[in-house]
Amino acid sequence: MVAKDSRCLSHMFAAEIFMHRFLLSSAIRTLNPEEADWFYTPVYTTCDLTPWGHPLPFKSPRIMRSAIQFISKRWPYWNRTEGADHFFVVPHDFGACFHYQEEKAIERGVLPLLCRATLVQTFGQKDHVCLKEGSITIPPYAPPQKMKTHLVPPETPRSIFVYFRGLFYDTANDPEGGYYARGARASVWENFKNNPLFDISTDHPPTYYEDMQRAVFCLCPLGWAPWSPRLVEAVVFGCIPVIIADDIVLPFADAIPWEEIGVFVAEDDVPKLDTILTSIPMEVILRKQRLLANPSMKQAMLFPQPAQPGDAFHQILNGLARKLPHGKDVFLKPGQKVLNWTEGPRGDLKPW
Repeated sequence: MVAKDSRCLSHMFAAEIFMHRFLLSSAIRTLNPEEADWFYTPVYTTCDLTPWGHPLPFKSPRIMRSAIQFISKRWPYWNRTEGADHFFVVPHDFGACFHYQEEKAIERGVLPLLCRATLVQTFGQKDHVCLKEGSITIPPYAPPQKMKTHLVPPETPRSIFVYFRGLFYDTANDPEGGYYARGARASVWENFKNNPLFDISTDHPPTYYEDMQRAVFCLCPLGWAPWSPRLVEAVVFGCIPVIIADDIVLPFADAIPWEEIGVFVAEDDVPKLDTILTSIPMEVILRKQRLLANPSMKQAMLFPQPAQPGDAFHQILNGLARKLPHGKDVFLKPGQKVLNWTEGPRGDLKPW
């Protein structure tokens, strides 16, 4: 699939591919299945791309079902637990709900065949049908080498108060502007497009990474889903993330003190954004910037090649390790079945 379209190596959904490559050369991998705590199946559901290079989720359920049918017929390990000691990386907008629009994702729910597996996913929102209990929330993929080439000297002054580049309206899919980002991005634009403290635009300049390093605050509003690559970029470039996504579950909360490094603004409070940010005391801003300067914080958000201690790969392993040992209820009795293989929309049941 990568040979067919190498663009799936560079988009923000590429974490699955790099996790696979990391594990192939990792010391924690065993070739003896009887020694394994976990089984990992790379499926590459994010490699079905539009002509513009965006992942299409619509075939993903069939691809995933076909992969699970294959491993369940070929080896005995899936059938011992019906996937409870397996993990899958599903970095779509709404994880294993496999749709980019929230309403449709909720309607679909998590693919039934994955209901016992552990899901490693970028999507995280409290009390949401697409975040299964026990899932591990991860950052989206951002290209570490590319980011490194755009670093500016650390003494560069932060002369931009608030920075954002991206869509405010998705006119193709949501012409009215109330559904995309639950209206939060539209509200940012309508309220602050003429405010001199706000450097916001739909343009994506070649100096985008440098600009973030010159900004005090970087807006990280939800889009179709609560998460975005701006979270990674803000942390890596030391720009205080302003997180506008109600009930978001952020990646690696045990390694990254989000409450201390970020500013959380409720979606309904976007019209007051200027007042909220200008009222933050300078000593609080400096403390957040000092925390963001910690290299371990940046490392935890990245998937570097080769892997580095404390990076996102190792944070995922830490998350998996914390779920061990597996409870006795993981292993099924001989002949016992839990999963319903015919559950789900009819289109998902066709072989891929």
